[in-house]
Amino acid sequence: MEENKQNYSAGNIQILEGLEAVRKRPAMYIGDIGFKGLHHLIWEVVDNSIDEAMAGYCTEIHVEVHEDNSVSVTDNGRGIPTDIHPKEKKSALEVVMTVLHAGGKFDKDTYKVSGGLHGVGVSCVNALSSDMKVTVHRDHKIFQQEYKIGKPQYDVKQIGETDITGTTVHFWPDNSIFTVHEFNTETIVSRLQELAYLNAGIRIKLTDHREKDENGEAYHEDFFSEGGLKEFVTYLDSTRTTLLPEPIYMEGMKGSIAVQVALTYNSSYSENVHSYVNNINTHEGGTHVSGFRRALTRSLKAYAEKSGSLDKVKVDIAGDDFREGLTAIVSVKVPEPQFEGQTKTKLGNSEALGAVDSCVGEVLNIYLEEHPKEAKSIVQKVIVAAQARHAARKAREMVQRKNVLTGTGLPGKLSDCSEKDPGRCELYLVEGDSAGGSAKQGRDRNFQAILPLRGKILNVEKAQEHKIYDNDEIKNMITALGVSFGTEEDEKAVNMEKLRYHKIIIMTDADVDGSHIRTLILTFFFRYMKDLIENGYLYIAQPPLYLVKKGKQERYCWNDDERDIAVKELAGEKEANVNIQRYKGLGEMDPEQLWATTMNPETRTLKRVDIESAAVADHLFSMLMGDEVAPRREFIEKNAKYANLDV
Repeated sequence: MEENKQNYSAGNIQILEGLEAVRKRPAMYIGDIGFKGLHHLIWEVVDNSIDEAMAGYCTEIHVEVHEDNSVSVTDNGRGIPTDIHPKEKKSALEVVMTVLHAGGKFDKDTYKVSGGLHGVGVSCVNALSSDMKVTVHRDHKIFQQEYKIGKPQYDVKQIGETDITGTTVHFWPDNSIFTVHEFNTETIVSRLQELAYLNAGIRIKLTDHREKDENGEAYHEDFFSEGGLKEFVTYLDSTRTTLLPEPIYMEGMKGSIAVQVALTYNSSYSENVHSYVNNINTHEGGTHVSGFRRALTRSLKAYAEKSGSLDKVKVDIAGDDFREGLTAIVSVKVPEPQFEGQTKTKLGNSEALGAVDSCVGEVLNIYLEEHPKEAKSIVQKVIVAAQARHAARKAREMVQRKNVLTGTGLPGKLSDCSEKDPGRCELYLVEGDSAGGSAKQGRDRNFQAILPLRGKILNVEKAQEHKIYDNDEIKNMITALGVSFGTEEDEKAVNMEKLRYHKIIIMTDADVDGSHIRTLILTFFFRYMKDLIENGYLYIAQPPLYLVKKGKQERYCWNDDERDIAVKELAGEKEANVNIQRYKGLGEMDPEQLWATTMNPETRTLKRVDIESAAVADHLFSMLMGDEVAPRREFIEKNAKYANLDV
């Protein structure tokens, strides 16, 4: 170990290209310049520390969000090398911080595997920060260098002596580049929690100095998992009824690929497989997920046939049936991952398929033989799933057949738009009749369609799939959207070829009932039409909460702070003559008001529904819509001040 430590020096740092392009086209490097891109800066820096931990040199990472919205990440790894780089003739630290794609992770001998999706490294964060300061503890010395928009302010200098090793990167995001300037505590918490589960034994600490408790202490949380993926699966299923006493865990090294899988079964009707490559959430799956599914189906089918459990079953058993009620985490570490797909989160390396397949197959076969009771309950679940799938297929076909029989097949409640190009069309899913009436009158008929939802939306978290297609409101949504179900690979997959709108906007009241209806609709999309979310087609409208008036002056306000500011500005010294109207529902607004505040593309605010972490969203939906009351109450009490649920 000690010898390897000495070998990590300037010579290990390889250089691929310069930095200027990052500021010109930031979205190319970090995804976007909004909420996601801003948080990506933290992930890039944390990934470096995780790499040190994966290489065996770091046990603790501390993320701090400071009051000025800057962030520092400190680890107790080896410290970035500071000696002179052989080619660049300057400190390796400066090279790492100022040259894109320069880092130890591009030298296969330094890091066997490294995290990060884009692999652009910390220099990209430097380029997009107005200021950055790096402090390195290494070789009994403390070194420092500061930068402004990526440019060093002085040569790397020694500022002291030390007995510890490690690196602190402190950065201030450049507000002239990002459209969002505030880091979100919950987003950081969920990612750090995920990283702790994926990297058992590493302690990750978060301190947010912007949030203080009653004693004036900063918000602090520790993330540490000894059980890793087994604990992750247990956490995800904590609000469901599990069928196994504890998760099945498998790990192995196949060639250069490290495989870790944990799985369990529960009494729900959905499949929840979450996959990661080098700690990055692969939303679109890929070869590692294919390998997992292949092994699971093969092993369970062989066991079920051998035990005679399928002898009296009258329906055919398909791959999908083995995954109903399954919760699993598939995590692989791949030296050189190839990503593909719409959002570059689908693994393409063919060798990962065989690696996961053989690792899962070996362990699962032994488990089933040694645990006949658990094996029997899994097989029983599979048989019930097969019977339900046949019923669901008939129900889906019925919905689709009705569409064909009734000509256009569009629901009578739908007020459609005249535009036919889906890229320019919007569908508003509106709660209630009165709101639907206002929306119909206030909209722009050229490109805005309105579908009022009158009845109760089914809670899909607790219903078998075939029951879902009996629900009128869900049938109307599917029909209005124009989607069908079933592709060659997957009969449950959403076929979006005939999708009629590329903006689907949930517009509900800003009260508790509206919030509940919104969550029911979100749950349906998350469980059965996740592709629409992943393509960025689902949005939540943001109607105002207040109208503040004084004479002819009026201001719409979306939260209490805006209301208070508006009252002060309109009232001047006297607040008595200011009228505050609190909107309880959309129906209280006349069509012109609804258009001006919530539907006019020039003035409205829409929130796009993003699944930054599908695993966290999965746990959230199962908790909010499941049977357990206590965790739901706790969540609502904790988040009551936010009024809105954002997933």
